[in-house]
This record gives sequence, C-alpha cells and structure tokens, in this order.
Amino acid sequence: MTAYFFHDTVALTGRTLRHVTRSADTIITTALTPVAMMLMFVYVFGGAIDTGSVPYVNYMLPGILLMTIASGISYTAYRLFTDVQSGIFERFQSMPIARSGVLWAHVVTSLVANLISLVLVMGVALLMGFRSGAGVSAWLAVAGILLLFTLALTWLAVIPGLSASSVEGAGAFAYPLIFLPFVSSAFVPTKTMPGPVRWFAEHQPVTSIVNTIRDLFAEQPVGDDIWAALAWCVGILVVAYGFAMAAYRRKIA
Repeated sequence: MTAYFFHDTVALTGRTLRHVTRSADTIITTALTPVAMMLMFVYVFGGAIDTGSVPYVNYMLPGILLMTIASGISYTAYRLFTDVQSGIFERFQSMPIARSGVLWAHVVTSLVANLISLVLVMGVALLMGFRSGAGVSAWLAVAGILLLFTLALTWLAVIPGLSASSVEGAGAFAYPLIFLPFVSSAFVPTKTMPGPVRWFAEHQPVTSIVNTIRDLFAEQPVGDDIWAALAWCVGILVVAYGFAMAAYRRKIA
C-alpha cells in the first residue's frame, strides 16, 4: 500500500505541476508580485525607515519571504477547489489508486511551487544588495523554518479548497495571511507602533518567525524567538492537518 501511495502521489504531483507551469498568471502572482513589493519597499520606503546599521533589504527580506509563501498557497486552495468542482476526485476514486494521493499531490506541488518562488525572490534580493555571512547550518535552519511554514499554510489552504462554495472563497482566505506581515516586525521595528498594535505585532506568529530568520542571516543568537516560531508553525500544521483531513473524509464519503 505504501509503495502504491508514493507512486500514485508522484504521478499526480506531475499532473498538478504541469498545470502550474501552464498558468502564466499563477507564476506572475506568486513570484513576480513579491519581487515587485520588495523593490518598492527598498527603493521607495526604505530610506524613511530606521533599522540602524542593518541594510533595509536585509531587514525586510524575511517578511517578503513569508508573503511569498502566503501568496503562493492561495493558488493551492484554488487548484484544489477546481479539481473538486470538475469531479476529478470522483473519477480518481473509481481507479485503483491511493485515495489520499490526490490530496498529497496538491500539498507536494505547493511545496515545489513555493520553493521556486522563494529561490527567485532570494536571487533578486542578492542583486539588490542582500548579503549574509551565515554558515551552512544557519541557511539550513532558515530553509527548514520556511519549509515548515509552507507546509503549515498549505494544509490550512486545503480546508477552503475542499469546502469553499465559490472560487473566490477558496482563495480569499489567504488575504489576511498576506497582510499579516504588515502588522509585525517584518518591515518596521515594533517599538515604533502604538501600544495595542505593538502588543499584537509582538505576539503573532509572523514576528517570531521573521525575527528568527533575520537573526540567523545576521549570525546573531536567536534566543526564544526560534521556539516561538517552531511552536506556531507546528501548532498551525497540526490543527490545519486535522481539519483538512476531516474535510477530505467528508468530501470523499
């Protein structure tokens, strides 16, 4: 059964990846939009924001990376919703393949597509002057956190993808996630914010994740932020996975 599951998931992942490469608007939205936002923040707003001795492109890059992921997973929900509405789930259920392979194919596709977008954003950031003296272990830690965050949000995207009643509803859930970095330490220090906003910014998941990635890039001690970041990512992943599988069982029942 395990062998069939992996074989079927790989085959179905190839199918969903082909859909991604054939959709120009997906590539533009998930890759080029974050790049455009990074250019705007650095060259338009960067000079007005005091980040001390840290170049602004270094300061805000972690937030842009999280926004890239949030933008990308909205298309995971959209692709899943499209498959549900087209009846492809029912057709696959009549075939001798692993039922969960269809769902996992969308999850793996989300990870691959977001990885491509993140690499593109990182490449542009390097051209804009981003530099890091971090070692291999720090870069691997950053990659692991981004992968865990992507996986958590992907399973969160599965829920509206399976249960939304319209295509707009399937993708709309990602809007708050895209704008959440604006009320965090992603683009400005939280100490500049008024009391209630500052409290929210300092206790929401994006801030701990951004601070951890920023410290890893800067070769600084990560402190307690890394534990808060991991707790948020794992907590979101566990809860989202539970609700997503419940929605999936209802859908195929």
